[in-house]
Amino acid sequence: MAACKRIPKSIFSNILLRSNTGYQSSSSFGPPSSLISRRGIASRLYIAGLSFYTTEKALLDAFSQYGQVVEANVLMDKVSSRSKGFGFITYASADEAEKAIAEMDGKTLHGRIISVELAKPRTQRNSGVPIARGPPEPPTKQQ
Repeated sequence: MAACKRIPKSIFSNILLRSNTGYQSSSSFGPPSSLISRRGIASRLYIAGLSFYTTEKALLDAFSQYGQVVEANVLMDKVSSRSKGFGFITYASADEAEKAIAEMDGKTLHGRIISVELAKPRTQRNSGVPIARGPPEPPTKQQ
């Protein structure tokens, strides 16, 4: 604890503190997800059709030539520890994201043709699919 007192407070100015109310920070930025939500989803891309062997680093390398990549995610299967075949790239700006869509959509990455589009908010992804909520109700008698 004594060592922490010798460290200047300015070093801690951007460290996020987890509390019961969420993230707090003395800077204007919070966790990456809040940064994305403040900027809008327009800079986050959904990439489908990835090879099962595509890593986050490989995805980052492929997309970093179109702008500043803030985050690269390849979703992994917990059982097999390989890619689920899709991922996300977040750019610093919407213009960079649009450039990446124009250049990479329909291109081949690691032997697979990939689809690149703007990511949709989670609430809109399954909006057209009905959700089963138990067994169907029995038919009612018509008189």
